[in-house]
Amino acid sequence: MSNNRVLFILKRRHDYDKNKHSQFGMSTGLFNSAWYMHEMLERNGVESKLVVVADNNEIDREVHKYKPTHVIIEALWVVPEKFEVLQRLHPKVLWIIRLHSDTPFIANEGIAMDWLGDYAKLENVYVAVNSPRIYNELETYFENVSECKCEKLQSKVIYLPNYYPQIYRKKWFDTDKDCINIGCFGAVRPMKNHLIQAMAAIKFADSIGKKLRFHINSGRVEQRGDTVLNNLKNLFAQIHNSGHKLINHGWMPRNEFLDLCSKMDIGLQVSFSETFNIVLADLITQGVPVIGSTEIPWLGWAYKANPTNSNDIYRRLLVTYYFPKVNTFVNQKLLHIYTEKTEKIWLNYFKK
Repeated sequence: MSNNRVLFILKRRHDYDKNKHSQFGMSTGLFNSAWYMHEMLERNGVESKLVVVADNNEIDREVHKYKPTHVIIEALWVVPEKFEVLQRLHPKVLWIIRLHSDTPFIANEGIAMDWLGDYAKLENVYVAVNSPRIYNELETYFENVSECKCEKLQSKVIYLPNYYPQIYRKKWFDTDKDCINIGCFGAVRPMKNHLIQAMAAIKFADSIGKKLRFHINSGRVEQRGDTVLNNLKNLFAQIHNSGHKLINHGWMPRNEFLDLCSKMDIGLQVSFSETFNIVLADLITQGVPVIGSTEIPWLGWAYKANPTNSNDIYRRLLVTYYFPKVNTFVNQKLLHIYTEKTEKIWLNYFKK
């Protein structure tokens, strides 16, 4: 049993609806990631709690109630000045801001470098990342931050990669039906690369003589993803005589989303930037074969396509279609190995 008490704090999304969502908020990748960590720590004897707050001003209340040793702030949303206040109120607490993205993604967050630089100057405030690349980049950045008071700058950056529950299912593949369901889920944003994947999927469906059903989540459009969504809609509108269709799904609770994933024939996540990709893990654990990009650390190399080359995506879709069980066997095994290592990394840090 550890002496540490870990409190995960998330900010409630602006589109939260108390009549449609749980008390914690919407079932997002950020929430699911934090919840998996919380459950994993508890299972291993580390006291943990997860809360969702409306804004900065509710952090003190939750820390006062739970009295944690560590507070993990999920993503960039707490202004640096707030930690100066919180440190005075809770001087023994270690504060960890956990990033979920690599540098190409956070480059679109206008406040990222400013806030991260200010975090580096604060005692008892650390930044956790889930990618070795941004770990190295932030080390270099923090070493050059002016007025940084931390003697051991390397300790300001912590590597805490994603964990995923160890549940794996099998799926029966029906190749006789006249359509092919491809899931390209997740928030619609430019870095997710939906359009070129849709083009590759159309070519693939044509080559096997099937009608494409290209499934997306249109409920969350972020970082100017409205133009991406418009292009997707127009792409399928222009080829409506082909029988290929774009199917939009709203945001849904996690159990409903997993059920939707299980109905897919293939999952696509050939993104420009990722550190883990929970959506791809959701698909593969439901027994659905998947194609991703080199950005996804646990994915088998044979299923990593070039995100700027639709022909490469198309070729890997073909291989996956004809050998789906090989895909699921390999990638379920690799995800299992990756998350076992993750568990050890988290426990090494929080069970000291």
